[in-house]
Amino acid sequence: MDVMARKPVELTEAEWTVIKAVWEDEPCSAPAVQEKLHRATAWTYSTVRTIMDRMVVKGLLRSEKIRHGTVFRSAVTREQAQRGELLYALKHAFNGALTPMLQCLLDAGEVSPRELAELEALIRARKRPAPGGPGSKAPATTGGEL
Repeated sequence: MDVMARKPVELTEAEWTVIKAVWEDEPCSAPAVQEKLHRATAWTYSTVRTIMDRMVVKGLLRSEKIRHGTVFRSAVTREQAQRGELLYALKHAFNGALTPMLQCLLDAGEVSPRELAELEALIRARKRPAPGGPGSKAPATTGGEL
């Protein structure tokens, strides 16, 4: 299935806060997440539990009843969530145009020479056709260069 054809994962700011806490220490309970986030958010247990229950309905978390409590696990990976956020920004802030988005990212902060080299390597690798794939050239039979 094409990446763009799948429904992207979209999280609210509160959901990002919760899922990051879950990723750090899963499986976990709502009280454990509330305790972890309380200093930064001042959220009550009922607020955290409501957010987590809604995330289960949205398919972002999984819940399992164990004895007298409920444990939660992530149902999406960090990469899926990041991809969803990026595709949302690409679509809404840049009308789907990748080049202006990348230019904005490059202009917004310092990009180290190492990061630039990594980006260049990613682009070169993407440009290079896969062996035997569409656009690849068959090996020359006259002993010439490929």
